[in-house]
Amino acid sequence: MLFNSLQYAVFLPLLFIIHWLFASKSLKRQNLILIFASYFFYAFWDYRFLFLLLLSTLIDYITGLKIADSKTDKNRKVWLSISFTLNLGLLGYFKYFNFFIESFTPLIETFGFKASLPVFQIILPVGISFYTFHGLSYVIDIYKRKINPTKNFVEYSLFVCFFPLLVAGPIERATHLLPQLKRLRIFEHKEAVRGLKQILWGLFKKLVIADNCAEYANYIFDNYQNFQGYTLLLGAIFFSFQIYGDFSGYSDIAIGTARLFGIELFKNFSFPYFSRDIAEFWRRWHLSLTSWFRDYVYIPLGGSKGSLTLKLRNVFIIFIISGFWHGANYTFIAWGALNALYFVPLLLLNKNREHKEIVAKGKSLPTFLEAAQITFTFLMVAFAWIFFRSTNIENAFQYIGNLFSGSLFSNPFFEPKINKSLLTLILILFFQIIEWKGREDDFAIENILIKQNIILRWSFYSFIIFLMGMYMNAITSPFIYFQF
Repeated sequence: MLFNSLQYAVFLPLLFIIHWLFASKSLKRQNLILIFASYFFYAFWDYRFLFLLLLSTLIDYITGLKIADSKTDKNRKVWLSISFTLNLGLLGYFKYFNFFIESFTPLIETFGFKASLPVFQIILPVGISFYTFHGLSYVIDIYKRKINPTKNFVEYSLFVCFFPLLVAGPIERATHLLPQLKRLRIFEHKEAVRGLKQILWGLFKKLVIADNCAEYANYIFDNYQNFQGYTLLLGAIFFSFQIYGDFSGYSDIAIGTARLFGIELFKNFSFPYFSRDIAEFWRRWHLSLTSWFRDYVYIPLGGSKGSLTLKLRNVFIIFIISGFWHGANYTFIAWGALNALYFVPLLLLNKNREHKEIVAKGKSLPTFLEAAQITFTFLMVAFAWIFFRSTNIENAFQYIGNLFSGSLFSNPFFEPKINKSLLTLILILFFQIIEWKGREDDFAIENILIKQNIILRWSFYSFIIFLMGMYMNAITSPFIYFQF
């Protein structure tokens, strides 16, 4: 079920009513209703993979208990290894099996062996990367004695399958979410209103920004051989706002939805396109994933401690793994490696933690230097997105070659379809103005016009709804991160 579908527009209000009408005074009923709703939500995509979700839940629930009950470190490591093997085995089969087969076949043939390895038509279960990481963080935290395992299977099941975060995050931690599932949740009008506003802004990002940008980004990337450099630059910019509007829009809807049921989820985006360098960008983009890799991969490897060689090694490992997590394609690995290269100068100059505060905090406009830094960082990110968006490495390099041909600086000539993109550029400008105004809040419209007349505030909300009605596509499009 898609957040931007008619089915979800019926599902969510009905669930909200049922949840608070029949379970406002019973924690067990609250959790059971949300579990049933979550499995129903997931089954809407493909009910055949419900067993996989349940299997993953059972693996980590049982291994978590076994780790806690183990009397020796050896046994603890054995159960941790079992969890890792089963979780990553399932993830590897569904997501990476064909990639490795297709990659190793040419390697085997270079040694003179005739390779005829099987390639299967494997359907990637939606959300497997996300709920696998949910479970792994739970087991690792038990192993590190940061938390005690829960013996309540209902609570743990809801931690894994809670429908707002099930298919595309945020990637939650047991230390944050499980305690909320262990106590009775009380309806709070203020939080519900915040949730509705965040859902509204998330839908605007998806329906107005992402889907309209997708139309032109897809057209340009699919026909890049026919366009000059300035059009290809425009394509990279459109995709940059497509993926941001799409993924951060999903996260806003997920977080806003959870608020309706008295649950707080991790903030997943913090206005990343206002970053002044690439290190700040990665502190603001897909926060739940970057913090997961930081805590469970980067820091155990040594983090930023040790020799310069070790620091550089850890940076490249973390970015390349992050790229590979996104999919079985060398384009994602190249995207991760390029971001690592971006990061290296900051690390060498010890400037990777320079920009921790919100840009131009308390001010209406950035300084000229800050504006230049934001623009340069955005262009670096947009360039890297070319690899992320391209079908394969060859297409990515051809796109880049055409982009940096002499036509980049020639007199612009836009064909009729590209001319129509002017309206989308205006919508992006409006979007960025609102994002800038609200960059110090959890989401852009959280407190917008909050001190103004209620009529003016509701007029703004109505205008957002009007734009969604005017510019949403007739065909419901899935979110980009469903494929990861």
